[in-house]
Amino acid sequence: MSLIGHPSVIFLDEPTTGLDPEARIEVWNSVKELAAGGTTVLLTTQYLEEAEQLADSVAVIDEGRVIAKGTVADLKASLGATVIEVSFADPSTAAAALPAVRTVIPDAEVDDLMVLGPVTGGAERAIEVIRALDAARLSPTGLTVREPSLDDVFLQLTGHTTAADIDPDLAPAGARR
Repeated sequence: MSLIGHPSVIFLDEPTTGLDPEARIEVWNSVKELAAGGTTVLLTTQYLEEAEQLADSVAVIDEGRVIAKGTVADLKASLGATVIEVSFADPSTAAAALPAVRTVIPDAEVDDLMVLGPVTGGAERAIEVIRALDAARLSPTGLTVREPSLDDVFLQLTGHTTAADIDPDLAPAGARR
């Protein structure tokens, strides 16, 4: 109903929450058409993939404050050219691998079964990571070199790695600090 009058500005708050993939794509296409037609779209979303698809400019908010803003490309570029993800069979092996990976990727972090971090020169760094793990006698189950996502940007900027880090009440009862 709000689109009938062809508004010059529209606010969308979590427009695809609860939608199936097909409906989500339809909403994305509608938002793109609005923007192409000259409508200013202000979008709030926790789905950072959605922001990557739709936004010309992004503001990252943590604890009610804008902590970064810019284009998607600029925010991603702030992390480095690529992200290396090294997978392991269990969380304890991932944790044990962190010191070896940090010899190559100083900002590497553990996320469950994975050690990941931002780098420049992704392919060369991946080889160095494998050599460091081999020297530490640790065997990964997988290695991925990929472009950073807005999720990576958010986690790096906020220092949060899980919902429990953001809100301790979201942590399971035995995991609360």
